[in-house]
Amino acid sequence: MSRLIIYTGISKTLFDSSIKENIQKLYSISKNISDNKFTFDQIKNLPVPVQRYFKYSLKEGQHYISYVKLKHEGQFRQNENQKWMPIKGEEYFSIEKPGLVWVGKIQLLPFIWITGLDEYVEGKGNFQIKLMSFVTIVDAPKGRELDSGELMRWLGEAPLFPTALLPSDYLHWQEIDLNSARAVVKFAGLTVSLIFYFNEKGEITRMEGNRFRSINNLYVNQKWFGQYSDYTAIENTMVPMALEVAWNTQAGNFSYAKFIMTEIRYDCPVNSCEGD
Repeated sequence: MSRLIIYTGISKTLFDSSIKENIQKLYSISKNISDNKFTFDQIKNLPVPVQRYFKYSLKEGQHYISYVKLKHEGQFRQNENQKWMPIKGEEYFSIEKPGLVWVGKIQLLPFIWITGLDEYVEGKGNFQIKLMSFVTIVDAPKGRELDSGELMRWLGEAPLFPTALLPSDYLHWQEIDLNSARAVVKFAGLTVSLIFYFNEKGEITRMEGNRFRSINNLYVNQKWFGQYSDYTAIENTMVPMALEVAWNTQAGNFSYAKFIMTEIRYDCPVNSCEGD
C-alpha cells in the first residue's frame, strides 16, 4: 500500500506539473485586453436580445476580461448508463485568443480517484479521463472534430465572462428573433456557432448547437445544449452560477454535467491565479 501511495503521489505531481505548464501557455499566448472598456454605444447595431443581454450583464465603462479562473462543484457522468458522481473542478480561460484548461476530479475512495482533463490551447483540443492521474481511461482522438468541440465548449461557457461575447475579430452575432440570436466564432481555421436564448430581463437562459461527440473513438455530430441559471453579480458583471449541459441522442436527452460555480476570478496574475 505504501508503494502505491508513493507511486500515485509521483504520478499526480507529474500530471499537475503538465497542467500547470498548459495553463501558463494558455495565458502567455493570449494578450491582456483589460485596458479596453465596454460602452453601450458599441452594441447599438447588435440583435435586440443581445443588446438586452449586455445592458443587463455589463456596466458602462466595464473593463474587458482577459483571463478567468473558476472553481465548481456538481455532478458528472460519462454516459447514459452511469450513475451521477460528485465532482469538483477548476477551469481557466483566455479571451483575446480563445482557450481553456479544465480539470475535474471525482473521488471514488480515499486513494482512488478519476481525473477529467479538457483543453483548448493554441487552437488544439485535448480530452482525457485518467484513473489516479496516470492510467488513461479515455483519450479522445485528436483532430478537427475535437478542436471544434473544445472551441464550442469555450463559447458555451462564455456567459461566465460576458465581455468575451462582445463583437471582436473572431466573434459576431446573427439575428434570429426577439428572444434568440446566433453567436459565430471563427478562430484557428474553424467556425463554430451556438444559438443563445434570452429572457425579458436580459439573461441568457439556454444555448444549443451541433457539436462533435466522441463515442467509442468515433465522432458523431449531435445536438448539444445547456441551461444557465442563478445569475449573480461578479466584479461588475452578471453571470450564471449554475450550468447544466446535455446531448440529444436517439434515446432522448442525456444530461451529463451539472456544475455549480463556487468561485470566479477575473484577471488575477498567472502565478497567483493558477493552482492556488
